[in-house]
Amino acid sequence: MHPRPTLPPSLLALALAAAACGGGAPATNAVIEIDGSSTVFPITEAVAEDFQAANPATRVTVGESGTGGGFQKFCRGETVVSNASRPIRQTELDACAAAGISFIELPVAYDGLTVVVHKDNTWAPSMTTAELKTLWQPSAQGTILRWNQVRQGWPDEEIHLYGAGVASGTFDYFTEAVNGEEKASRGDYTSSEDDNVLVQGVASDRLALGYFGLAYFEQNRDKLKAVGIDDGNPENGDGPVLPSLETVKGGTYRPLSRPLFIYVSTAALDRSEVADFVDYYLREGAALSAEVGYVPLSEPERALVAQRFERRTAGTMFSAASQTMSLEDLLRGQR
Repeated sequence: MHPRPTLPPSLLALALAAAACGGGAPATNAVIEIDGSSTVFPITEAVAEDFQAANPATRVTVGESGTGGGFQKFCRGETVVSNASRPIRQTELDACAAAGISFIELPVAYDGLTVVVHKDNTWAPSMTTAELKTLWQPSAQGTILRWNQVRQGWPDEEIHLYGAGVASGTFDYFTEAVNGEEKASRGDYTSSEDDNVLVQGVASDRLALGYFGLAYFEQNRDKLKAVGIDDGNPENGDGPVLPSLETVKGGTYRPLSRPLFIYVSTAALDRSEVADFVDYYLREGAALSAEVGYVPLSEPERALVAQRFERRTAGTMFSAASQTMSLEDLLRGQR
């Protein structure tokens, strides 16, 4: 397992401000600036560590200000790669277009958003999607405050909630999957774009429940328990399904499975170190994504992503009409 960095955000921000040289062979002390999703962070950080070991003249800095925060920096030209746990939005497309920034959208892995409780929680091994909605919908704020309000027979004790911050793509995906509308959520919970903060919060509170990316659960199995999710669809099998590499890859962990992305500035690819880094990411990212706890793309998907990069196919594959399509079909251009 690749360890997470210990640099504080202030030092990472200083690193992001370092200048990088233009085209041709990589200059000494060239810097590749990356920011965005904390969910994608473990994959990109693992790739960055290995790439830097093989290319000591290049430094890769990886921030984690959330998918939304990352796109803001990317569309201002402050970074050359943006980690994202959801597709780019129209407002972000408009911001990039206004700044003259073209990009290539590259899926890199799958994630299963994981609902977690404290390791000593004995009463909630599973939840239905309807119960998750009862707990997280906007009308639950100030009213659904105790475990027994979610399911009869659970303890008559307070429930303490931890979840993604509003700048996080995880927040966007979870609210849409659970509540039926992106960003529709109760607000009276402990929020953070840093998943480690959420891990620590749930791990230290017997009455807590939270959600974040699968990799962060896999790294903290000794401190947390995953909650099985029952989406109520008999076609997906009977009963709740726990998140795992197998259930995410097999499509049975629903509705909390999703693809993860990096977005790459096309102009920055004129810098050989950036092009080399992205090429390395696409070649080695599958093994490293599995190592840090995510689900690699299938071989056909990986080949199509590599083709998308080789052809420098700019823009997004996603639209309102694409929501029910498979990632492979989107990559093939069947929109």
